[in-house]
Amino acid sequence: MSDDHSHAHDHPHVHATHPAIIKRLNRAAGHLNSIVTMIENGKPCADVALQLHAVERAVASAKRTLIEDHVEHCIGGEAGAGAMAEFRAISKYL
Repeated sequence: MSDDHSHAHDHPHVHATHPAIIKRLNRAAGHLNSIVTMIENGKPCADVALQLHAVERAVASAKRTLIEDHVEHCIGGEAGAGAMAEFRAISKYL
């Protein structure tokens, strides 16, 4: 995945939500690994699909939290064309 985002921040790019996002994504990664095992062990497709849906929701929730945090803390205080370009750059992931 390439990142063409070149916005310079004058603060460390760590927010209060990052530890919770990391925890959620690590949990989803473990869950995804267990789904691979389910497939390898021939578990029913409906069970696999249900678990995949749960992982998708966890990742979508992490993404939404990250984007909302970015908009609030990284873009919220900016004004003008720079802020709008920043918003367009992150909003394509919504």
